[in-house]
Amino acid sequence: QVQLVESGGGLVQPGGSLRLSCVASGRNFRINAMAWYRQAPGKQREFVAVTLSGGSTNYADSVKGRFTISRDNAKNTVYLQMNNLKPEDTAVYYCNVAGFAREPLSSWGQGTQVTVSS
Repeated sequence: QVQLVESGGGLVQPGGSLRLSCVASGRNFRINAMAWYRQAPGKQREFVAVTLSGGSTNYADSVKGRFTISRDNAKNTVYLQMNNLKPEDTAVYYCNVAGFAREPLSSWGQGTQVTVSS
């Protein structure tokens, strides 16, 4: 089982930036695909971005060109750099080990709240 701890959320104005971090423990981190997901109020949790063990990445259309996912295998950490934030990016953000179809494979952490508002 993997333990996941997300951090870095906060309140930011539209157009601002945030960098989220997720530390994973309990498994061989470097062999796993890791992904970020988010859940807005009243909506289902959705996929945001994924980084494969070899470093390739993929993004939801809604965040392409604004968000960047990266990983530091030495630190068992995955990051999400979020630029040009919009009010519709407001959500609780979670990371997880990702399966072939981007499905989450482990228990969820507590997530980190991102609020974009003026």
